[in-house]
Amino acid sequence: MPVAPTPVPPPETEVQPPGVPGISGLMTLAVGVVVLAALYIGQDVFLPVVLAILLAFVLAPFVELLRRWRLGRVPSVIIAVLVTLGIIGGLGTVIGYQLAGLATDLPRYQTTIREKVGSLRSGTIGHLPSLWKQFNTAVKEEPKENPETPPPAQAPSSAAPAPAPVPEPGPLPVEVHEREPTPLEIARNIAVPLLHPLATTGIVFVVLIFILLQREDLRDRMIRLFGSTDLHRTTAAMDDAARRLSRYFLTQLALNSGFGVFIGVGLWLIGVPSPVLWGVFTALMRFVPYIGSFLAAAFPIMLAAAVDPGWSMVLMTIALFLISEPLMGHVVEPLVYGQSTGLSPFSVVISAIFWTWLWGPVGLLIATPLTLCLVVLGRHVERLEFLDVLLGDRPALTPAENLYQRMLAGDPDEALESAELLLKERSLTSYYDEVALRGLQLAANDANRGVLTGHQLEQVKTVAQALVHDLSAHDDVEPEPKETEAEPVASPENAKPDIKEPAVEPKPREDLIPDSWAAPGAVLCIAGRGLLDDAAADMLAQLLGKHGLGTRTVPHAEVSRTAIANLDATGVQMVCVCYLEIGGTPAHLRFLLRRLRKQVPNVPILVGLWPSDDKVLQDEALRGTIGADYYVVSLREGVRCCLKVATSAEERSDAVRSAKANQQADKSMASGERLPLPA
Repeated sequence: MPVAPTPVPPPETEVQPPGVPGISGLMTLAVGVVVLAALYIGQDVFLPVVLAILLAFVLAPFVELLRRWRLGRVPSVIIAVLVTLGIIGGLGTVIGYQLAGLATDLPRYQTTIREKVGSLRSGTIGHLPSLWKQFNTAVKEEPKENPETPPPAQAPSSAAPAPAPVPEPGPLPVEVHEREPTPLEIARNIAVPLLHPLATTGIVFVVLIFILLQREDLRDRMIRLFGSTDLHRTTAAMDDAARRLSRYFLTQLALNSGFGVFIGVGLWLIGVPSPVLWGVFTALMRFVPYIGSFLAAAFPIMLAAAVDPGWSMVLMTIALFLISEPLMGHVVEPLVYGQSTGLSPFSVVISAIFWTWLWGPVGLLIATPLTLCLVVLGRHVERLEFLDVLLGDRPALTPAENLYQRMLAGDPDEALESAELLLKERSLTSYYDEVALRGLQLAANDANRGVLTGHQLEQVKTVAQALVHDLSAHDDVEPEPKETEAEPVASPENAKPDIKEPAVEPKPREDLIPDSWAAPGAVLCIAGRGLLDDAAADMLAQLLGKHGLGTRTVPHAEVSRTAIANLDATGVQMVCVCYLEIGGTPAHLRFLLRRLRKQVPNVPILVGLWPSDDKVLQDEALRGTIGADYYVVSLREGVRCCLKVATSAEERSDAVRSAKANQQADKSMASGERLPLPA
């Protein structure tokens, strides 16, 4: 018997190696290094400018409000700056009085602390170090065999006592007295530490005034730098970013100030000294991500321990922070400006470390607002998009790309978990159209380019089939809309929305679908000859079944030239041909429809491409050449088309039955027979 020849695998498309970074990439890296060095070296110059920009975002709404009250630009800016200076000066004065009072009572607090430490040492906690030392000694000490204690040596009784030593004269005490400082030296010691902060504050407010006065001119210059090729889009993006950042900073400042007031009042009721000081300190520390709340709580707790001889004040202070901070972070803030600020948790930590290293404690305070500014710029300016990718909270991959990645990894469980999460916000039809089919389209494109191995292609098929099977229990209904939440401040309005179309509506009643269409195999879903068309056919069959139509899926091999004669067409009411990818002139599709016309005559045929990136089916002449009855480019359109054909078939049947009944009634009346009463 002749041996069958070994099939030769098709030649794979040569995949080009990844490109080497060019001159532009190296230049970008060099520019980034130069910018970081400039920010580090020029801290005294850039820090006041950045603080002025952030203050400008906060004061911009107030300036606009004053201008709406018929005040000019210059008076509005001056009033806003004077109010800000008054608030800062008032807080500084109050904090100074609080610190002075705290320093006066410090000796009394030291006495209380020593008494508490002494009581702890005399208690069980104080014995813990000695007990631990004894335990370590007992463990390390090895037992000795037959220990013999040598007899103590007895001194001779006849020895005479040694004479007492003669004390030598000690050194004379010497005292060093510093001379009293002059009034000029006292003034210099006080002024020099304050000179640098005051100079920085002055520079900040001078730059702030010019930013508020020339805000439109600065905006135009930014547009010229980053988006002069598309002025309309860039202008809208810059205005939107400025408005959102102003609202976010003002909201965050109001929330942190309110939280500081709440903590100050609570500490005052508890009896902790200097409550205003700790309220202001808490409001400032809430700008520091993650660790700010712990730092804000540590000092009042230690002070409460120093003031109260007991422990009740300490426990009440701890309870105040443990209750108020989670309530503020997990209830109030999400209600005010959404579930997210636009930054990923990892980027918040990294930005805090980076800006603290770059600009010290002030950089830690402004890390989150400054990073948010960079993210918003990245979402609006194409050249800075990498900032949004690295620091933003939006997913780096689209849902379709994420599904394709899970298919390549052969992980159906994670793919199903992601699908169930998305199905909470959309119908099953929307998920298949917007996510699953687009992920399969990515796989089909890579397979046609020859970049997928046979093993990877099998993994994609297996995960797709498992996903469709696991989602068979989900109904194709639109989830109930949730309560509208505040949009994250950093997400732009002109960003591409996530399209979520409603489910197939209106869903026909079961009594409107004929029994012949509800029987198994009424709609024949035929997969194309592509590598992943079987999954698309399974999705269409599943959706049709959820809307009351009987379906059967047929692989492409059963409708080939040699096998179509054996195709079971019993009870078929409609044929749907599914293709994920098709290009050029689809001659094979035209010949397939000819074979189907011969095998199942007088049956409507639907052809669908999901999704159709090219415009093959939009050409009317080509439609006529192919010869199908219906053409769709989404599963939603396919389901609607099949339901429309099914219900219209029932209406035609009702019309035919009504016409026959009328003819029968006419004949009966002509013959004189008595008509039966209606049921």
